[in-house]
Amino acid sequence: MALAKPALFAALRPDADSLLARSLAGILKSPKATIAAFVCIALILTALFGPALAPQDPYDLSTLDILDSKLPPGSESMTGSVYWFGTDVQGRDMLSAMIYGLRTSLLVGVLAGLVALLVGTVLGLSAAYFGGRIDSLIMRLVDLMLGFPTLLVALMLLAILGQGVGKVIFALVLVQWAMFARAVRAAALVEKGKDYIEAARMLGLSRPRMLFGHLLPNCLSPLIVIGTLQVANAISAEATLSFLGIGLPITQPSLGLLIANGYQVLLSGQYWISVYPGLLLLILVFSINIVGDRLREVLNPRLAER
Repeated sequence: MALAKPALFAALRPDADSLLARSLAGILKSPKATIAAFVCIALILTALFGPALAPQDPYDLSTLDILDSKLPPGSESMTGSVYWFGTDVQGRDMLSAMIYGLRTSLLVGVLAGLVALLVGTVLGLSAAYFGGRIDSLIMRLVDLMLGFPTLLVALMLLAILGQGVGKVIFALVLVQWAMFARAVRAAALVEKGKDYIEAARMLGLSRPRMLFGHLLPNCLSPLIVIGTLQVANAISAEATLSFLGIGLPITQPSLGLLIANGYQVLLSGQYWISVYPGLLLLILVFSINIVGDRLREVLNPRLAER
C-alpha cells in the first residue's frame, strides 16, 4: 500500500493546461478579442475609479444648476467648465452621469452573474454526483426555468417586489442559475466516471472535498464561458428593466435608466441624452460578448481543433 498511495494521489490531478494561461493565450491570438478585452478592462477601471475620474458628482444637488440643462456637447457651464458630452434635463454632466451609470450596470451584472454561477454550480454538481431523485428534481426545476422567457419572469418578479438593486439582482439570479446548473451537470457527468474520482473515493475523501476540490476544477471551462456571456446578458436585461421603469430607482440610475431619461426628447434634437449612454452600453455588452465567444472557441476542444 505504501507504493499505491502516490499513484492514487497522482490520479487525483489529471494533466491539464492552466485554464487561465490557455484563456489569455487564446484571447491574445485574436486581434478582435484582444481589443475587446482591453476595452472591457478600460471600462471596468473607469467604473472602479469613477468618483475620481468624473468631473462632477451628478447626484449631488448642490453642484447642479438648472440653467445648464439640455446643453449640447462641448458647451460651457455658467462657471466656465466644459460639458464634453452635454447635459441632461436636470443639468447633470452627461460624462459624469455615464461613468456613475456604468458603475451601477457593472455592479448589477457582475453580482448577478456570480451569484447565479454559485447557485447553479452547487445544484448542478449535486445533481450529477448524487443522481436519482435529486438529479430528477433539480433538472425538472432547470427545465421549468428555461421554459420561460427571461425578461418575462424578471418583469413579473419586479412588479411584485418593486425597485432596488438587490431586487434586480435577485430577479436576474433566479432566471440565470438554470443555465449554469445544466452546463455543470453535463460536464460533471463526464468527469464523474474518470479515474481520479475513483481514486478520491478509494482514499476516503469526503463528498464536499471530492465535489469542490476535484470534480469542480475539471468543470470550469464551460463555467468560465457561460459566466462571461451571462454577465453581458445580465447587464442587457437590467438595462431593459430600468428603461421600462421597473428596474433600478432614480437614486441609483444605470445606463438603461439614463437612456430612458432622454427618450422623450430624443426626436427634438437633444439626442445626446439617450444616444451616448446607449453607445456606452452597446460597447460594454458587445466587448464582453466578443471575449466570451473567443473563450468558448479556446476552451471548447471541438472548436479548438478547427
